[in-house]
Amino acid sequence: MAPRLIAALVLAFALLPLTALIPGGELDAEYAARLLDWTFGTLLCVGIGGLTWYILRARRLPDRPATLSGGTPGFAGWPFVLTATVGAFALYATIAQLVFSGRALHIDEIVQVLQARWLAEGQLSVATPPLREFFSVLNLVDLGDRTFAQFPIGGPAMLMLGSLVGAEWLVGPLAGAVSVLAFAVVLGAVEPTATRRWHRGALTLFVVAPFGAFMFGSHMNHATTLAWLLVASAALATATRESSSPGGDSPWWGLLAGLGLGVAATIRPLDAVVFAVPAALWLAWRARAGGRAFATLLLSGVGVALPIAGLLYVNAQQTGRATLFGYDLLWGAGHGLGFHQSPWGPAHTPARGLELIGLYFTRLSTHLLETPFPSLLPAVVGLVVAKRLGALDRYLLACSALLVLAYGAYWHDGSHLGPRFMFALLPVLVLWSARVTLAFGGQAWTVRRGAQVALASGALYALVTVVAVRAPSYRNANTSMRVDVAAASRGAGVKDALVLVRESWGAQLVVRLWALGVPRASAEQLYRRVDACSLDRAVEALERDGGREEEAVLALLPLQADSARLQRSPWSPDGSERFLPGTEYAGACAARVAEDRSGYSLYAPFRLVRDGNVYARWLPGRESEIAAQFPGRPVYVLGRASDKVDAPLTWTRWRP
Repeated sequence: MAPRLIAALVLAFALLPLTALIPGGELDAEYAARLLDWTFGTLLCVGIGGLTWYILRARRLPDRPATLSGGTPGFAGWPFVLTATVGAFALYATIAQLVFSGRALHIDEIVQVLQARWLAEGQLSVATPPLREFFSVLNLVDLGDRTFAQFPIGGPAMLMLGSLVGAEWLVGPLAGAVSVLAFAVVLGAVEPTATRRWHRGALTLFVVAPFGAFMFGSHMNHATTLAWLLVASAALATATRESSSPGGDSPWWGLLAGLGLGVAATIRPLDAVVFAVPAALWLAWRARAGGRAFATLLLSGVGVALPIAGLLYVNAQQTGRATLFGYDLLWGAGHGLGFHQSPWGPAHTPARGLELIGLYFTRLSTHLLETPFPSLLPAVVGLVVAKRLGALDRYLLACSALLVLAYGAYWHDGSHLGPRFMFALLPVLVLWSARVTLAFGGQAWTVRRGAQVALASGALYALVTVVAVRAPSYRNANTSMRVDVAAASRGAGVKDALVLVRESWGAQLVVRLWALGVPRASAEQLYRRVDACSLDRAVEALERDGGREEEAVLALLPLQADSARLQRSPWSPDGSERFLPGTEYAGACAARVAEDRSGYSLYAPFRLVRDGNVYARWLPGRESEIAAQFPGRPVYVLGRASDKVDAPLTWTRWRP
């Protein structure tokens, strides 16, 4: 009953236009086109499979048994598993280089790589520069005398392994390889009677699933989190085996399970909690009789406690309180779980939580496997035809349900390389997708072959889509952040200089708000709800008169009165800038728009450049202030040759 209920809910969230059914919901403009594509794609695959069945049936071929050859049931075989692990690492490393240029391209990646390099140098934080607004970056906590990343320390600690060898891009592929290895163990535990061929097919599907392959090729901390969660799941599966099995029921597997969950908690605490709570309940239920099961429970607690102790220590050193995370310090209480006003954007309500869950499952239906039919359809069919669930199945499904509910209660729409907050569902979705082939075991050979051909045609379509569409779209994104700045600076003869990076007017406005002491959440709301020119004039007045912090916030709040009438700026190429119809853009505002049109860069990636130059943000009229902090260095303003995102960099010498 439970699997069918889960299947119905997954199908409803994946296919129904929840964003259109709830007034004021999130925008899903591509829903109609996507539904049409899925309809034709499903009919195509079913048609190909049906035609295959008809031809085979017409030839009156004798039926063949459903049992597939493949040796010992229950495991893919270590030679195959190790080959798949090495192949996965090679695939993800290739994606990291060819698709993502081996670079941190998302702001979360950039900030965590920066923290990783500080860790590699033996520092949990660095001194905040005197003129912090020239160096401030979103998601970087620089409110006090020390600066550090807002993220839990586990993610940067994983990337630090790459920093030590000058290749942070290798960490994601390594996490992917570990995930493949652990998933093979989980498969062996959850389907002990399936054929070796099935296990190899399921493991291969996990390796090549596009959602996983692209995420493992990135610097995102979802990759390392999943690796540790799978290590924990594999250890838990082994710890809960019958004691008659080789190595089964050994309490030391509990220690490894705890360590996996604990390390995952130092990277993404919420993901770890939703896996840890069902694990603790399962182990506690087994421990009621005492013996080895009780020892397993105790050792798992020790395993969790060790990494958590390190996390709390780092928090205390960075934020001053063991239980206070950097993102809560930076953004305030609104950053956490719950239904309340979010740091920016609309208030998070239960209705909006349902909308986000619907968006996540809709995106999973595309990004998971990139098939012409909804990618969740095989998993749904697998759930519908499921027989009695084992203990490990119940554990994984419980974790999955908790993960969905938890992120439904989180305000931010996590969309990058797919619905990234749902990445921990990857093993479960692949498992149930692979099980769809088991559903045809009792059918006639012609039916089984027709179904296999239908799935194969979907897989071929997915391969073409990934190679011809998805990979190029990722490869062509963030082109301005892929420039080899070190090579460009050498080519321009810029050496040991202070380089002022020209950002958009909007980016400068946000940083100027930070410099006035406006909290990050308030600064984001003001920027999104106030005309850019009006905000610029008000900020300039506060800078001139010395208004700061609460006084500045109180002076700026009335500017939001006309927020409902705001439009995207028709003047600037920076689409985040807001325009209030009727506002006159002249003088300084016109000059700022002209600067935007001449081209600009994002400053954050320049924090990672190591070529002997110092890269700071350009704030017009304040060049002398920052230059005084670096006496003896020539000063350049870094711009672009045009307003195109990939226009060549220009280096203009600045003199007082």
